[in-house]
Amino acid sequence: MSSLLLKGGRLIDPAHGLDETADLLLVDGKVAAIGGDALGQAPEGTPEIDVTGKVACPGLIDIHVHFREPGQTAKETIGTGAAAAARGGFTTVVCMPNTSPAIDNPGTVALIQDSAERSAKVNVLITGAITKGIAGEELAPIGSLKNAGVVAITDDGQCVQDNDLMRRALEYTTMFNLPVMDHCQDYSLVGAGVMHEGYWNNTLGLPGWPSAGEEMIVARNILLAEKTGAHVHCQHMTTAGSVRLIREAKSRGVPISGEACPHHFTLTDSAVAGSDKFWPDDGKSVFWAGDDDKPTWPEYDTNFKMNPPLRSAADREAVIEGVADGTLEIISSDHAPHCDYEKEVEFANAPFGITGLENELAVSLMQLYHSGRMPLSDVIERLTVAPAKLIHLDRGSLGVGAVADVTVFDPDAEWVFRREDTASKAVNNPFYDWTLKGRNVMTIVAGEIAWQ
Repeated sequence: MSSLLLKGGRLIDPAHGLDETADLLLVDGKVAAIGGDALGQAPEGTPEIDVTGKVACPGLIDIHVHFREPGQTAKETIGTGAAAAARGGFTTVVCMPNTSPAIDNPGTVALIQDSAERSAKVNVLITGAITKGIAGEELAPIGSLKNAGVVAITDDGQCVQDNDLMRRALEYTTMFNLPVMDHCQDYSLVGAGVMHEGYWNNTLGLPGWPSAGEEMIVARNILLAEKTGAHVHCQHMTTAGSVRLIREAKSRGVPISGEACPHHFTLTDSAVAGSDKFWPDDGKSVFWAGDDDKPTWPEYDTNFKMNPPLRSAADREAVIEGVADGTLEIISSDHAPHCDYEKEVEFANAPFGITGLENELAVSLMQLYHSGRMPLSDVIERLTVAPAKLIHLDRGSLGVGAVADVTVFDPDAEWVFRREDTASKAVNNPFYDWTLKGRNVMTIVAGEIAWQ
């Protein structure tokens, strides 16, 4: 019998409305007792860990990561990606299917499952592709992918442009109770855009990526979700228009949802113009936890290039409001590692994407909790029970009998995020050298400590 007793922590479980200082007993990979019963029920010899002053919550869940295996393991592997997740406090992650080859058949699903079982210390779940080869031309074998164990389907990294094909995919998934996640990008509007279309792309002479390029597909997805009754989850929302569309549709009962990434509700397109242009004083957001000099970066830093791009200050504010009021009910990282040499090129030629698992919790706490925009329990809800609910996962709770996936973090700890401390293979991250506030201290998966 394996057991572990966490003593004196602030237990927050949004799934059950729990927020109190109490002990937590884990036995044989399950939550065995909470509060006054925990110490009395602990088996003899149970290790005790004092977590006074820390928060213990259900293990964090990120439903949007890229671990690059198979085919792109120079950037990341399942093992290194899972290690970064554990360091960041995440006990479950969901991998996107834009690997080489794409995850569009049961054989590739089995390959990743085998690798995860051998090398990952956290739960690694898998999405399947909507279309074969993520080419947007022919439906993948969705039923076979479901039977193989995928938890959702998506062409993330690409977007299905054929509206009729997307409709057929949604109709088909209703047979399997699979959510569809969509990377919302209208290619005809976006064109060769590499950053948000606005003041700064014109100032810097870079092709613009207009907000309408996202909003057009969000509107399409709302119409198709309403038509088919299938649930569509809009990934990494960035614009005020997208938030407004989703909010209105949800008010009418349309099965639509959205997620936000910490970089989109923290940074703006002015970051591409260099640090001397970036630091605002809007009185609403927490950008910097420390008293030292702010970190600096030059113009055209490719670590600020992602898809969708960083948007305007007004868009960032709308995304924060969307997360706070539940319009965007999930926070995810869109962890997208790349090799150094790929990013060390001209801005227009660099690949989109940044890493994010190790700083996701801290940046979310700073922007949403320490700024006073959201209660701590609501921030945790966006990182636990909400993503679990979307993918029909039996996680995200500390109820007695639940799987003992637990994250322990110090919400007030200040620390400097250093490049050399990352567990990921990749270092394409814009938050290095920031002093962050809020830090994971222990990640427990099925009752066993995966990182401390």
